[in-house]
Amino acid sequence: MEFKEMLFLALGGLGIFLFGIKYMSEGLQKTAGDRMRLFLEKGTKTPLRGVITGTLVTALIQSSSGTTVLTVGLVNAGLLTLRQAIGIIMGANIGTTMTAYLIGFKLEEYALPIIAVGVLMLFFFKNKKVTQVGQIFFGFGMLFYGMDLMGQGLKPLKNLDFFLNMMANVDNNPLLGVVIGTVFTVIVQSSSATIGILQQMAEQGVVTYHQAVPILFGDNIGTTITALLAAIGTTVAARRAALTHTIFNITGTLVFLPLFMLGVFPEFIRFATNNVFVLLPGFEGTWETLNIKMQIAQTHGMFNITNTLVQLPLVSLLAMIVTKLVPGKDALFNMEPEYLEPRLLTNPSVALGQASQELSRMGRYSSEFFSESVRFFFNPKDKEVNPMYLEQKEELINRLDATITDYLVKLSANKTMTEEQSKYASTLLQAVNDLERIGDHAENIVESTIYSMENKFVFSEEALASVRTMAELTEETLNLALKSFENNDRSLARLVIKNEVIIDNLEKEFRYGHIMRLNEGFCAGAEGSVFLDLLSNMERIGDHSVNLAEYVLGRMGTVERQEVKMKSAKIAMGED
Repeated sequence: MEFKEMLFLALGGLGIFLFGIKYMSEGLQKTAGDRMRLFLEKGTKTPLRGVITGTLVTALIQSSSGTTVLTVGLVNAGLLTLRQAIGIIMGANIGTTMTAYLIGFKLEEYALPIIAVGVLMLFFFKNKKVTQVGQIFFGFGMLFYGMDLMGQGLKPLKNLDFFLNMMANVDNNPLLGVVIGTVFTVIVQSSSATIGILQQMAEQGVVTYHQAVPILFGDNIGTTITALLAAIGTTVAARRAALTHTIFNITGTLVFLPLFMLGVFPEFIRFATNNVFVLLPGFEGTWETLNIKMQIAQTHGMFNITNTLVQLPLVSLLAMIVTKLVPGKDALFNMEPEYLEPRLLTNPSVALGQASQELSRMGRYSSEFFSESVRFFFNPKDKEVNPMYLEQKEELINRLDATITDYLVKLSANKTMTEEQSKYASTLLQAVNDLERIGDHAENIVESTIYSMENKFVFSEEALASVRTMAELTEETLNLALKSFENNDRSLARLVIKNEVIIDNLEKEFRYGHIMRLNEGFCAGAEGSVFLDLLSNMERIGDHSVNLAEYVLGRMGTVERQEVKMKSAKIAMGED
């Protein structure tokens, strides 16, 4: 075979193989949807349950990198603790072995029919679920088709002196194999892909089993780079979780590589295959009857299972090590409710009091989020209110919205509640929605600021002064609304209504001023669009503040609001 043909087959096959893995994984994740994220959140109360959860999720989506990146994201959002994340990461290493086992079944000759089935489902069906399954089939078929092409391209390597000498060095120095596997996986960004390549090379006689295993260990180390990259710029806890993945896999290699060199680990795998795996349904034969691809898959599986069993009791030690290596505060916020006690649901009066306290906590966070979003607009380089911090504050508000709403819905199902208690529960539900919407508008301000930074917008002094004036009054009004709602203070609620009318008038005044500056050429259209969005979001926060005040005033609140507006209009026209 000519060198050009060999290169084209190897690289083209690798490309198709990587595309197949990615496309299949995306299809599996789409099929799983948000259930996968919820499954990770709920199934991690103990490290062992975390291992099981991580294994199942990774086996489902066929990507340990996908699971670890998702786990880092959940830790970053404060939805998982470091100990919970460690269990999931351990399980992800076990779940990823499923791909190697699938490859070991040597389904290359069925690749084209599988692709045909996938194409049929993708192009001839409009049902979303059917097309997602079609994506899985198509990616699965492409995986094996790419592997077949890659195998044809890699076969001549066994006749190249340079490659034979390098593999001979791996025989003499297994650490070289670990380095090769690590570097290759860092480049390809997929341990499933590099292990698949290794299996194909072994089947073609390019590498022996004893040369493949050290490279296999390196593949496991290299795959941790994805989580490390995902952790850049995240919270301390998220960076610790990503580092745990690296330490876990490196430690496993340090333990099992010497055992492999001494011949202990291969004997252990042979014993487990002949005496344990033979009990599994559909498993026939012994270690000697397995093809080389399945032997590598079995070694990969046994390594990750045994490594997890060895290190699972050491979760606390792992957590302590990464805490020392990455110092800092573990979490920015406590995402869990502090006052919602499920056992109090049978006592409506006490449960409503608890829900009210949790609502006050959510209100404080919503108010902080708004003031911090404005602070971010005026000083985007402020380290204390960076985008990551603000994103987590928004996640916290959304989390409290969901938990408080769920608590109140369960409480409303209590048939012993009085009519007055039911009305109060309904009011709390409406207030929760208002606070969540205030968080959304604050998030819009953050997004507008980031957009302005990316496009290097420069605002006029008049525009900045307008935003500052509007923000100060909006913040004051929001805090008055929260205080009036918390203390059932009708005088403060009336003040909120008066302030909101002023906010409406300011929004109109500043909008008109912007149009004048635009006509005179002092402002550009793009900057103006952001400026108007800022005004609009603050005006809407004022509206939600009035909603809180009206819950205190009852039906009279709406009447008073209209009276104040009419009086303000008369003053503006000089009639009063």
